[in-house]
Amino acid sequence: MRYVIIGAGAVGATIGGRLYEAGHETVLVARGAHYTALRDRGLRLTLPERALALPVPVADHPEAVRLRPDDVLVLSVKSQDTVAALDAWAWQPVAGGGTAATRLPVVCAQNGVGNEAVALRRFRTVYGMCVWLPASYLEPGAVVASAAPLTGMLHLGRFPAAGGAADPVLRTIAADLENSGFAAPLPADVMAWKYAKLLSNLGNALEAVTGPVRGEAALGLLARARAEGEAVLAAAGISHPDEAEEARVRDGLVTPQQIAGKPRQGGSSWQSLARGAGSIEADHLNGEIVLLGRTHGVRTPVNEVLQAVADDFARRGMRPGELSATRLTSLVRELSGS
Repeated sequence: MRYVIIGAGAVGATIGGRLYEAGHETVLVARGAHYTALRDRGLRLTLPERALALPVPVADHPEAVRLRPDDVLVLSVKSQDTVAALDAWAWQPVAGGGTAATRLPVVCAQNGVGNEAVALRRFRTVYGMCVWLPASYLEPGAVVASAAPLTGMLHLGRFPAAGGAADPVLRTIAADLENSGFAAPLPADVMAWKYAKLLSNLGNALEAVTGPVRGEAALGLLARARAEGEAVLAAAGISHPDEAEEARVRDGLVTPQQIAGKPRQGGSSWQSLARGAGSIEADHLNGEIVLLGRTHGVRTPVNEVLQAVADDFARRGMRPGELSATRLTSLVRELSGS
């Protein structure tokens, strides 16, 4: 198989870089200055135990990649960019006939729980991936992946759930990831794990707009955001592993490390603001809870405010941490009336 990584940011470049290092054919797809740096200097991937310079092949648009029948498309763009990416790749021709949408599998290596359904509108074969992979991308061509002894845990499954571990393509992808420094479990329902991850991601917007989540006000907002999420999923009848189960499966396998000269940065939403990306994935994280809450009659004022404020930060080009948790609490109080 050849892995075409669509969106070679922190997650995509780490997955692609480690696959390439292990001998698996890989292409990174990136844009702008990041593409130029990858093309000219290769991928600079820093791990806890070593720094790598990897000459991974890179492309800046779909037409630059001649697709083959053995390709796997790994979609690792932010959720707000999913539709545009799928529209660009679905109709691309594959050697021997057909298009990417009809002949190639696409793996949604993304936060959020809505990307797989969007992909299934276009692609016949869709896999979900629940990504536990601490990594940062703030400088073109350079990515830091801080976990050890494994770089990440990537639960994989067919979408919709059907056949799971019996799928030969899925087993091959999992095996390739396993020998590239990742754990790649094959649960019966990968979306249950992605809903659990969604709850963990509800603090992303909070960290992005207020900075590190510490202190009574910030921790209180985080607890309330998660409580709203759990209440909404219960009302919707959506089951998921709890925090204890998540911790159990990762215990001793994926642990963030301090890397000399590479201080740990904020999460994916924080990084979007820090890079001035102009967009943020709050609509697909906190906004998913807001949507389900409105659908099932559960109020979600904390997630509603986090979504709105994070979107406003991205639109206005504000830097991470420019709003206090106390002020954010006041905005929630104004919305909820309590």
